[in-house]
Amino acid sequence: MNEAKLVACHECDLLQWTAQLPEHGTARCRRCDAVLYRSLPATHDRALALTLPAAVLFAVANCFSIVELWAKGAFVETTLLGTIASLWGDGMWPLAALVFVTTILMPSLNIGAVIYLLLPLRMGRSPYRPALALRVLKHVAPWAMIEVLMLAMLVALVKLEHFATVIPGFGMWAFGSVMVLLAAAGVSFNPADSCACINSFTDSNAASLVSRKTATALTAARTGLFICHDCSLVSKPFADFQGGICPRCGAVLHLRKPHSLARTWAFLSAAMVLYIPAVLLPVMVTSTVFGAKSDTILSGVAFLWTSGSSVLAIVVFIASVVVPMVKILLLTYLAWSTQLRSSVVPRMRARIYRAVELVGRWSMLDIYVITILVALVQFGSLATIDAGPGAIAFGAVVVLTMLAALSFDPRLIWDAVEWESE
Repeated sequence: MNEAKLVACHECDLLQWTAQLPEHGTARCRRCDAVLYRSLPATHDRALALTLPAAVLFAVANCFSIVELWAKGAFVETTLLGTIASLWGDGMWPLAALVFVTTILMPSLNIGAVIYLLLPLRMGRSPYRPALALRVLKHVAPWAMIEVLMLAMLVALVKLEHFATVIPGFGMWAFGSVMVLLAAAGVSFNPADSCACINSFTDSNAASLVSRKTATALTAARTGLFICHDCSLVSKPFADFQGGICPRCGAVLHLRKPHSLARTWAFLSAAMVLYIPAVLLPVMVTSTVFGAKSDTILSGVAFLWTSGSSVLAIVVFIASVVVPMVKILLLTYLAWSTQLRSSVVPRMRARIYRAVELVGRWSMLDIYVITILVALVQFGSLATIDAGPGAIAFGAVVVLTMLAALSFDPRLIWDAVEWESE
C-alpha cells in the first residue's frame, strides 16, 4: 500500500489508517487483534496456475471412484456423487443435500470465482464486476469442506479395512491434490486486495470525516460510516437512508447485522434441542446375517479406539462430540454476555469468537464418514449399512451452530465497552 487509506476493523469497527507493510506482513487491529489486511506479493499468475489444475482435478475426482472395496468375492466402488445418490435413494435427502452443497456445489463456486477473477488479469484485462466474485468467495468459503472430506475418507478406510480389502480410488488421490492446490493458492492470493486493485474506487467523503489524529479512537458507526464486509470499503451512507449500498460491490450495508442476537439465539436454541438426539440416537445401522446393530457417535469412537486407531478415535471424538458441545457453550456465553452489555474481557471474547468460527466446520467429519460407509457396504443379505435418524439430527446441529456463528456480530461486544465508557 503506497498511500494511507481509511479502514475499519470487521470485528470491532475501529477506524484506522493503513500503513506500509513488509512483504508477507500482516496488519492487526489495535483494539481486538483481528487481521485487518496482509501484504502479499503480486502472485496472481501463481495462484491461477494452482487453481486451474485444481479445477480440472476436481472434475476428475467427481468422475472416478474414491474407494474400492473387496469383500467375499464381491466388488463395490463408489464416487462422491454415488455416495450422495445412495443417501437420496434411502430417503435421507437432508443429508444428501448437505453433503452435495458442502463437497461439490460450494467448492465449485469457490474455484470458479477465483478463476473468474484471475484469468482476465492474466490476459491483461479487468474482469467484469470483480467485486461480485469477491462476494461469492466470502459467502461460500465457510461451506466448502474438501479438507474435512479428506479426513473422513481416511476414517472410513480404517473402519472398512477390518472386514474387507480396501483400495483408495483415483478420485481420493484427486481430492487430496485439489485440497493441496487450493491451500497453496489461498496462501499466495488475497481476493480482497485484488478487488481493490482492479477497482480503485475510494470514498473521499468518508475519509474527510475523520482526521488522522482521531481515526484510531473512533468507530465507523460513531462517525456515521459503513464498512462493507465483502470488499472492505468504508463509505458514507446516502442521505435519509438508514441502511446503505456499497458503492464498489453493491452489497447491502448495515451499521450492525440486523437482529444479530435474536437470530443467534434462535439458531442456538434449535441446536441445543437437536444435540441430545444427535448424540443418543443411532447415526448408523448395520444389518448382517446375525442381526442388526445400531451405532451412535460415541460407539463409533469406541470402535476406532478398540481397533487400535487411537489417534483417529481422538480426532473423531474431538470433532464430533467435543467441538459441537463446546461451540454451543461458547456461543451461548458470547450471546448472553453481549445481551447483558458486559464489558468484561472483550479481547478474550473476540478471540473466542474467532476460534468458534475456525473449528466449527470440522464437526461435519462424522456425516461424511457415514455417507461413504452407506454407499460402500451394500452386500444384500450379508451386510448393509444405513444412515440412522441421529445422523440427520447431527447434521442439523452442525449447520445450526455455523449459522449461529455467522449471525453473531462481534462488533456488539465492543459497543458495550464504549457504552460503559461514556
